[in-house]
Amino acid sequence: MSNTNTLRSQETPPQDFEALERAQRLKAIGLLLLTLICFSLLDATAKYLTAVRGVPVVQTIWLRFAGQFFLVMLLVPAFGILSLRQLFQTTRLTAQLWRSVLMALTTVFNFLALKYLRLDQTITIFFLSSLVVPLVAGPVLGEWVGWRRLLAIAVGFAGILVVVRPGFAEIEPAIGFSFAAMAVYVWFILITRQVANSDPPFVTLHYSLIVGTIVGAPFAFAGWEQPADLTTWFLLLMLGIFGGLGHYLLILAHQLAPASILAPFIYFQIITMVILGYVVFDDLPDWWTALGATIVVTSGLYLIHRERVVKGGN
Repeated sequence: MSNTNTLRSQETPPQDFEALERAQRLKAIGLLLLTLICFSLLDATAKYLTAVRGVPVVQTIWLRFAGQFFLVMLLVPAFGILSLRQLFQTTRLTAQLWRSVLMALTTVFNFLALKYLRLDQTITIFFLSSLVVPLVAGPVLGEWVGWRRLLAIAVGFAGILVVVRPGFAEIEPAIGFSFAAMAVYVWFILITRQVANSDPPFVTLHYSLIVGTIVGAPFAFAGWEQPADLTTWFLLLMLGIFGGLGHYLLILAHQLAPASILAPFIYFQIITMVILGYVVFDDLPDWWTALGATIVVTSGLYLIHRERVVKGGN
């Protein structure tokens, strides 16, 4: 990492360097946890607006994208990070636009699922993406996994079957939206890997919002329903703030620590989603969802462990 190289170049004493690096990693983990809280608040707010307040899903989706889009355009130049012109400069225009399409589709499917499903259900199915990405990365990126990780992926899929229980429980049709969001997000992650080292992070963040903002506008205004009160307007505006702040904190976290350090902590979001589900909607996960989520998280953590082992040459 650039931060690490800078620290080494200053010939910091080993003990001081290790302490500073440890402090940076703890700060990065803290930033990641705040990121996940923002993303959970985003999902909970979207569910509340569509399922309780009756705001059309397409309107909610567009305001989520438009709010964050204009925040990035205003704040990034204001803080001197990049100029407005630089935000549009990319070396991978086609890939960035495809990534933006996938971001929009992921949000559409996720918000449709959130209207009908509990927060703990949507996040458990969404975390299946962490198991599918290594599986798909083989034929797409040439990043093949060994038999141990294939077994962990199979166990993770079994965890999802525990949650859905096909043939043993009535399946909510909206689960299909959640699976669609997960599947599209897998391709979003694969393209993100391809563009990660091509453009500055804020350029990639900016482009990820373009399709949802521009293409979504006609659909949002065609079925526009005036928000009933100031509280609804406030919550709609908070969608962009939660999304923008979450992505900004995510960028900061990855500047301070490598992804391998942060990866295990993404499952903290299950806790935040369960808490918000109970506080806002009086929902608690049933035993089947809790068991399935435990299996999925355990499989994901094992995959992270095996990736470290393989990269370490053991």
